Parts: sequence; C-alpha cells; structure tokens
Amino acid sequence: MIFKKAKFDIDYNNIPKHVAFIMDGNGRWAKNKGLMRSAGHKAGAETLFSLAKDAKELGVEVVTVYAFSTENWKRNKEEINYIFKLMETVFEEKYEEMQKNNIKVRMIGTLDRLVGEYDSLKKKIEKIIDDTKNNDGITLNIAFNYGSKDEIIRAVRNISKDVKEDRIKIDEINEDLFETYLMTHGLPKIDLMIRTSGEQRLSNFLLWQLAYTEMIFTSTYWPDFNSKELKKCILEYQKRDRRYGNAK
Repeated sequence: MIFKKAKFDIDYNNIPKHVAFIMDGNGRWAKNKGLMRSAGHKAGAETLFSLAKDAKELGVEVVTVYAFSTENWKRNKEEINYIFKLMETVFEEKYEEMQKNNIKVRMIGTLDRLVGEYDSLKKKIEKIIDDTKNNDGITLNIAFNYGSKDEIIRAVRNISKDVKEDRIKIDEINEDLFETYLMTHGLPKIDLMIRTSGEQRLSNFLLWQLAYTEMIFTSTYWPDFNSKELKKCILEYQKRDRRYGNAK
C-alpha cells in the first residue's frame, strides 16, 4: 500500500531496514556561512539526532553513521579535541531524548585510543551503550575510530587464530562465517548508503558490507540534511531494481 504524506509518495512497505550515512560537509557548511568549523560540527550533531528520530518514524530499524574514522586522527589536535568534547556534551544533552525515543546506541570501531585526556569520552560512550542496550526502537550505530580495512584485517586475524586453535576448519570459512567476525555482526544488511556534500567515494567505510548496497550521493551538506532530504533519498531507493548480480 502506498501512503501519501507531506507530498511524498513513499511505499511504507519498502522502507530500507538499515541506512548508513557518511556525514560530510560540516566544515564547508560553516565556511559558506562565515563560521568556524566547530560551528559546522555542532550543527551536524544536531542533524544526527534529528535524522535518527525521522528515520525511526519512517520505519528504518538501524542507522549507521561515520562519526570518526581511523584516518581522522591526522586532523589537527585542536579540531580532534573539539569533536571529542562535542561528543561528550551531546551524549549528556541528548541522553533523556534518546531514552524517550527508545533509541539503542551501538558502536563499531575501537576505543583503544581513548586514553589519558580522552578517558572521559570513553566512559561516556560505554555508559550510553550500556544504558540503552535494552531499548528496542531504532538502533543508532556509531562508527567511531573505525576504518573498514582495519575491521577486515582484525577479522582475518581472529579467524586465523580460531583456525590455529582448532575452533574452526579452513574449509568452513565462507562469506557467512566471515561476516560473523565483522563489527556489524547481528545487524541487518545495509540497504542504503547516503553520502552528503557531493563527494563520491567510500572513504574506507564498510567496504565489505556495502557490496550490494544502493548508494546515493547528494550535494546537500550534512547540517542541511533534513527529513525532506531523507524522504527524497528513500524515494530514489524505492525506484531502484535490486538484482544482487542476477540478470532479469
């Protein structure tokens, strides 16, 4: 059945279960407005939680967002410190809102570099994950200190270790088994990936998981990506013929 809502003819029986976002364009958004880059990151954080609620209302089950990559450590320390402090603040300010909206927070990536001055952020991430683990609304899966090549290498190491310790046999290794060693194990396959700001590359994001994912690259900067933009992307997704390599 097709419902007409807010001038969008969205088929609510064909909503992507899992949508991934490369949230790009915060800095350029700020520059265009004559603001500091920090203002762009702050606006982007607001967009994230607004979009999570919008996606939940549409029926999306999981939203995965690329928050901080393994390569982002190359940025200047002042910007990294601001981003991390902003994350702490946002987790505090949005805590009640996340609980009210039944949002479950998950994370892919590692926290091993959050030591010393970043220990407080590590504790806040661990707390929000633990406090929301029983929520059964939309899952907000945050890719933090995440890189897909790193994820795949870790999976290969762990499989190799299990083979060596005779927990699995080499002949048992296939796609399904390999995926159980990935950080996204337990989540539905990604149906749609959206990258904002006009860039058209994956930037080491979910390379294995995106093999047959529909992709949309929009010129809209992340802070301006709203409910209307999300609905436009879902409408485009619903026009796609997903063949998974099969000819029709």
